[in-house]
Amino acid sequence: MTRALDDAALATLFTEARTHNGWTDKPIGDETLTALYDLTKMGPTSANCSPARFVFVRSPEAKEKLRPALSSGNLEKTMAAPVTVIAAIDSEFYEKLPVLFPHADARSWFTSSAAMAEETAFRNATLQAGYLILAARALGLDTGAMSGFDKGKVDAAFFAGTTWKSNFLINLGYGDPSKLFGRLPRLAFEDACVLA
Repeated sequence: MTRALDDAALATLFTEARTHNGWTDKPIGDETLTALYDLTKMGPTSANCSPARFVFVRSPEAKEKLRPALSSGNLEKTMAAPVTVIAAIDSEFYEKLPVLFPHADARSWFTSSAAMAEETAFRNATLQAGYLILAARALGLDTGAMSGFDKGKVDAAFFAGTTWKSNFLINLGYGDPSKLFGRLPRLAFEDACVLA
């Protein structure tokens, strides 16, 4: 692929996109969530390991299950969001590698080193959750990522008896622009980059 995105696409994904704190009442259909994952899964990961797992919390019952784990600053906006994604990590992601990376015995790379498996899972699942944010924007959704929650409570409520663990939360919906804060500054190239 050699064609650069136009300015409108770059604005949608980056320069005009915002982290939202308030939401309209417009719902998100399950077909949109399926399309969202189908875009997200195409982003690259190490050896195609794909360790991210996503729980789309959308029913009132599931939202109530999530409520006790939320920090006070994230409670209202999360309960109001049409969907909250629990971006999770499967610690045994390597069990899928015979399908995802069939041309080598990639599973053994991780079963022989718990530290390597943990590091690879965290890095790549976080990367995939970033892809989900961009995929959501590409589909016309707004997002609000958060780390203000009790991981232990989320894991107990949603992942007990599994190999999944929560990483962070992402609210999804159609944002209410009146609830936005002013855009904060970003570091300049010379403050964050080195040409070596």
